[in-house]
Amino acid sequence: MMIRLIPKVFFNLMSEGLDLFVNCLGFKVLYQDSSLAVVARDGATAYVVESAEFAAKDRPEIAIETDNINELYEEISSKRSDMLHPNSRTVTKKPWGAEEFALLDSTGVCIVFRQWPAPRA
Repeated sequence: MMIRLIPKVFFNLMSEGLDLFVNCLGFKVLYQDSSLAVVARDGATAYVVESAEFAAKDRPEIAIETDNINELYEEISSKRSDMLHPNSRTVTKKPWGAEEFALLDSTGVCIVFRQWPAPRA
């Protein structure tokens, strides 16, 4: 049984990754050494890795599904509006039915927050 997928996100500097995940998104640091931090909030976890080599090769887009997109948007936009993605700065219903907004950090990492409509009874 698969329980959870945990992305590993590479940054030139650990401080860049912690700025995104901790300062902007409110994740807590569960573990940290000189090149790895494990961060988590609610049911989401990520590995923040300092590696200039791999950061140069990969700037990922990560999707986080939520059941409270408007509350999450208010929290993040009031704290770090500078991180809102220029092409997805507000909560918008997409053609595929989900409501979404996104962040884009200074290194090019994109995080999309998505809430699917409640299933019909």
